[in-house]
Amino acid sequence: MMSLDKNIEYRLQLIKPILQEKYNVRKIGVFGSFARGEQTGKSDIDILVEFSKPIGLDFVELKNFLEKTLGKKVDLVTVNALKPQLKEVILSEVIYQ
Repeated sequence: MMSLDKNIEYRLQLIKPILQEKYNVRKIGVFGSFARGEQTGKSDIDILVEFSKPIGLDFVELKNFLEKTLGKKVDLVTVNALKPQLKEVILSEVIYQ
């Protein structure tokens, strides 16, 4: 089983109530190099998010909030935005919080 960087995991758990209340986040998970433990100092954090209802332009605000909270550049995507050829791989490695 893959394990997530404890600092990232802790920060995501800490802000989970804000994510749910302010941004209507139903599920949030990390995939990519941080999920595999292969990140470098230059790695961004790939985050997969599902919403309980559409958030429109708040998506950009959420991305900025996550970058500020996690101290790293964030690549924020929804399941529907995943490229079909990558979807299965990403969904198999995502670590949900």
